[in-house]
Amino acid sequence: MKIGVPQEIKTHEYRVGLTPAAVRELVQGGHQVMVQRGAARPIGFTDEAYGAAGATLGATAEEVFRFADMVVKVKEPQPGEIALLRPGQVLFTYLHLAADRAQTEGLMASGATCIAYETVTDPRGTLPLLAPMSEVAGRMSVQVGAHCLEKEQGGAGVLLGGVPGVPAGNVVVLGGGVAGSNAARMAIGFGATVTVIDKSLGRLRELDEQFPTQLHTLFSTADAIEGAVRAADLVIGAVLVPGAAAPKLVSRALVGQMRPGSVLVDIAIDQGGCFETSRPTTHAAPTYVEEGVVHYCVTNMPGAVARTSTLALGNATLPFVLALASKGWRRALAEDPHLRHGLNVHAGAVTHPAVARDLGLPCTPAETALGIPA
Repeated sequence: MKIGVPQEIKTHEYRVGLTPAAVRELVQGGHQVMVQRGAARPIGFTDEAYGAAGATLGATAEEVFRFADMVVKVKEPQPGEIALLRPGQVLFTYLHLAADRAQTEGLMASGATCIAYETVTDPRGTLPLLAPMSEVAGRMSVQVGAHCLEKEQGGAGVLLGGVPGVPAGNVVVLGGGVAGSNAARMAIGFGATVTVIDKSLGRLRELDEQFPTQLHTLFSTADAIEGAVRAADLVIGAVLVPGAAAPKLVSRALVGQMRPGSVLVDIAIDQGGCFETSRPTTHAAPTYVEEGVVHYCVTNMPGAVARTSTLALGNATLPFVLALASKGWRRALAEDPHLRHGLNVHAGAVTHPAVARDLGLPCTPAETALGIPA
């Protein structure tokens, strides 16, 4: 198979779809790989390293897309990239379609087969290709939240860890999954007072056992959320419904009741965000103030630590890339129901039920679209 890796063009996005080590594995498997020149130079992977691994180098994204049977990326395709897709071509990347009708319609019009990292599952029911970036975003959320609490950033001037004789900051994490648990771990490390709210008693029990004296847990109810958010210095939104838009757990009215200079970090912004006042931002302009509260809603948070993120993501995606390339995408999807869950758009049809439901579009089940037994 011919595999193409273009340079990412989203604002301040420096990650890359394949590392030189991954390219070497694919080339040794008999596949051809073309990487756009300079695609990973900002994070220390040179064109020479890709060449030594067996890749050819394309001068432009247009050349890479034209060459490729399968395009491997990190972030969702931008409008100019969607225009380069063609029927029968495979796109393997993060998509987050449930909050993006324009992108969904563009991918449908392209006729391409679009597989989303964030909805691929595993036998345990977890999301193996979302987990690495959720880990990064969760850990980053406390780091950026602490920075936003500084006075010159618009925050209240609170040090999360406090100092002797002064209370520590109060961190509330909405969601106890991969991102939320990593956020809690970091906040505990900062010395903050930390509360995690989740609707799963089982998950809360696991977190309580993991951090028995360092973490408060609350079952998710409207009352619990309202009380915790009002008292918080930093609220981290880490709620995930696989493939679907994030639920709005914090209303504008509740944001208005927070202390001025408090901070909201919305990890769920790729899926529309879990605060009513959230709107997407970029690394170039990451924050804004709404209702007196600083909001950090960057849609590609892990892009700020692009080398770490690329290595972590590559470790998770490579087995799936190898399967798609070695077996062919149709056979790979037919044989692996977990990879098939990643299929979001195929030949003009939306194939993921949560995406179709949230966008009000018809859903063609993946099995039907691919012509395989359900």
